[in-house]
Amino acid sequence: MDNGFYVPKRVMAIFAHPDDIEFGCAGTIARWVQAGAEACYVLLTSGDVGIADTSLTRAEASAIREKEQTAAAEAIGVKEVVYLREPDGTLVNTLELRKKLVREIRRFRPEVLICGDPASWFVGDTYINHPDHRAAASAALEAVFPAAGQPHLFQELAEEGLRAHKVRKVYINEFGGGDTFVNISDVMDLKIAALHKHESQFVDFDPEPMIREWSANAGKGKEMAYAESFRVITLESDEAWAKRTGEVE
Repeated sequence: MDNGFYVPKRVMAIFAHPDDIEFGCAGTIARWVQAGAEACYVLLTSGDVGIADTSLTRAEASAIREKEQTAAAEAIGVKEVVYLREPDGTLVNTLELRKKLVREIRRFRPEVLICGDPASWFVGDTYINHPDHRAAASAALEAVFPAAGQPHLFQELAEEGLRAHKVRKVYINEFGGGDTFVNISDVMDLKIAALHKHESQFVDFDPEPMIREWSANAGKGKEMAYAESFRVITLESDEAWAKRTGEVE
């Protein structure tokens, strides 16, 4: 059950920390990349407080986590990872950050943007969503609409040769909900291999059983052994997109 699988030409994922993409949506990105899509990751922080080893400086931790994230991206064929190096643990959705994200969107010009859900506070009854996750999701959505597509906003970016760009669809990564389910059964091992690149995060446990359970639950009742779930917002109709780009889905 995955007929008519939609494949964008270019996809950008914007998340707070190294490993967020691997936990949430790397399977979908892997399928798109295998089908010919070009992908770019934008990490707002470098996870510099995410290693509980006080012998490391934050700069050293950041270097470790960026190296791991780059390796994780390469594992599924993503060649470009952008690190904005905002402060980990205290990320704030500011106008300055919005401008940085608008710059990246206008530069890469994605058809699809993937981010988290800014309204998600709880996952089940055992986890409070990290405030950085919510801040990153808010920043991404406020950059993609309407800012990135408004030529009179952040006009100084035009001096860098960065024209306004409208994203076609936004995929909001959901845990246990959503309206669109992507079958990642054929790339599940690849998703886990990418996640395992974050060695600093898995000193005491192996995330594979948990990830397989999450993905199996997402696919339950949908004829999918493993799935990732999203709420999809279509900002440009198929007709408008075809007229503007000359492409038909």
